[in-house]
Amino acid sequence: MQITDNGPEPNVFDIETATEQNDTYRTVAWSGKYLQVTLMSIPVGESIGLEAHPETDQFVRIEQGQGRAKLGPSKDELTLQQDVSDGWSVQVPAGTWHDVVNTGDEPLRLYVVYAPVHHAAGQVQQTADEAEHDEESGRDEPPEWAVEPEGGQPDEKA
Repeated sequence: MQITDNGPEPNVFDIETATEQNDTYRTVAWSGKYLQVTLMSIPVGESIGLEAHPETDQFVRIEQGQGRAKLGPSKDELTLQQDVSDGWSVQVPAGTWHDVVNTGDEPLRLYVVYAPVHHAAGQVQQTADEAEHDEESGRDEPPEWAVEPEGGQPDEKA
């Protein structure tokens, strides 16, 4: 399924099918002014990466595979840990340290809704290393039409 981020215009697509067919670490599917949708595929034994977004709430929906969600007030205090699989969701309040680890034997496929927008519109990153490089180099910044909190959104990484 081909997904095109058409920016802050109306958009409709089969998110379940798109998520299940996605083979990239992260594909930005849609970027509005206040909200963004990304598709992710996490390889066996890997994770989305322990991080916190001080100004961004997230909704994570597992479509395929098995994992373990870890959340807490600091990177050393992940007090909420829950096994997750098809149909589970994880709500991540802004500032919460979080990670989702693939504990299964197939790719963990999920989608993430960010509010406000967190990534560059239409960005496709094949691997977590590519995503980290794009973030560090400034290639993964929200589009100009997105409404951002004052001071931007620096991520905290483990």
